[in-house]
Amino acid sequence: MTRSDFSRQSLTTLPNVLTYLRMAAIPVIIVLLVSPAPVKSLNIAFVLFVVASITDYFDGILARRHNLVTSFGKLIDPLADKLLTSAVLIMLIPLEKVQPWLVFLIIGREITITGLRSVAASHGLILNASRMGKNKMISQTVALSLLLLSIPSMQGFLDGLGLFVLWVSVVLSYWSGMDYFMSFYQEAKRQEHQGN
Repeated sequence: MTRSDFSRQSLTTLPNVLTYLRMAAIPVIIVLLVSPAPVKSLNIAFVLFVVASITDYFDGILARRHNLVTSFGKLIDPLADKLLTSAVLIMLIPLEKVQPWLVFLIIGREITITGLRSVAASHGLILNASRMGKNKMISQTVALSLLLLSIPSMQGFLDGLGLFVLWVSVVLSYWSGMDYFMSFYQEAKRQEHQGN
């Protein structure tokens, strides 16, 4: 990243501000989900999570449409997504909505890919989100939304459907993870050939 990526103008673009707001919602959601979370708290957390997830959709559109894409934004945006989903997943464990080992599988993959992106960035490579990665994010968002939504008369159905969609997101996440590793390997080989 260049010095211009950290200029005030670059850091305060509307897409980046939306990302900051998404990150600011995380501690609020965590407090709302402290066990035992009442129905009202779960539903407020659900609304906040959905709104935060929608900002993720719009910040990408705004950045591309108004030519506001920055290297900083490419790194901070997926980090905000990972922090948000990881926080919700961890808080759902004591509420007995998800198993700890499943959360470990999901967060372990996210940490690995974040590390890979950091290594790539240190070599001047930016690994953009793949189509599979975006599908993973969509399915994960739907799954967590279903698990957060609290309607007592439909709770069994919502939790069961949410867990099923979460498993779909796990399959997609490891599939997309392989795509990231392949992209990194191919780009590294390409740079190596160019250097020779």
